[in-house]
Amino acid sequence: MPPSASTPKNVRQGHDMSVILVTGSYDHEIRFWEAWSGICSRTIARTGESGQVNRLAISPDKRLLAAAIHKKVNIYEIASSSSDPLVTFEGHGGNVTAVSFHSEGKWLVTGSEDGTIKIWDLRSSHLHRTYDNGAPVNDVCVHPNQGELISCDQAGSIKQWDLSANICSHELTPAGDVPIRSVTLAQDGSCLVAGNNKGQCYVWRVNEEGSGLPRFQAVTRFLAHNKYLTRCLLSPDVRYLATCSADKTVKIWSIGMNYEFRQEKVLVGHQRWVWDCAFSADSAYLVTASSDHTARLWEMASGETVRQYNGHHKAAVCCALHDGAG
Repeated sequence: MPPSASTPKNVRQGHDMSVILVTGSYDHEIRFWEAWSGICSRTIARTGESGQVNRLAISPDKRLLAAAIHKKVNIYEIASSSSDPLVTFEGHGGNVTAVSFHSEGKWLVTGSEDGTIKIWDLRSSHLHRTYDNGAPVNDVCVHPNQGELISCDQAGSIKQWDLSANICSHELTPAGDVPIRSVTLAQDGSCLVAGNNKGQCYVWRVNEEGSGLPRFQAVTRFLAHNKYLTRCLLSPDVRYLATCSADKTVKIWSIGMNYEFRQEKVLVGHQRWVWDCAFSADSAYLVTASSDHTARLWEMASGETVRQYNGHHKAAVCCALHDGAG
């Protein structure tokens, strides 16, 4: 992630090339930022095209940006200066609320308020498969084994979808019909966290299939925020959980050996709802997007804002960060 200001300028500029930081907004614009300087390096203005930007995802090889825009998904080339998408995936009948790449970048998964989850083939640009979830989908993540998806929805369900058997293989309803807003899986597949509309977080240990133990073993739950929770996200090193909320804050929770979650820090600075967040690859930094029109870069160690990104004219509702190996 961004080196310190004491780093020689030529090294710093070279380093920044490896950091892809993108935000999306209700102003319909997608902005790329130089993480350390805070300068907007590119804007995809989408003039004459309607639809707010709901979610963003960067492909593992840093080549493509997927932008969920109302009912469709635009795929942009990150290295290009063109504002025209390489391809557009259309087929959802409602807002696309989730977008995620397969680890090898061969396919893309989307979830929508239309109650479906779709898998799109990036090589052929065709729709590969549709899962009928039966309720508006709020979030979807790809299991690290690349063979399963985890989704959550407006009816209060969390589901595991088996990609090989083409079925929903597990379903969890931790709080009845209270909508589940966000799900996040540990990068090693060991732990699942879900956050709901009432600010409650639920945690499961994920056991191997065939281990004789339940696939999802409930270990704890805790109230993260007294207001609406918008996003929960486990850090790549699985030492921290970040939760974003309508209360204008982001909370950082440390995770103990036995899944004890302890509030470490409250990141204060945004003036309105915080909608989204993304960790750096080394878990040392966090990017957040807020209704106050800004995005912020936070240093985890200090809990301080180290950079603010100004340029959007309306709420910044989604962000994506990729500073790992391409």
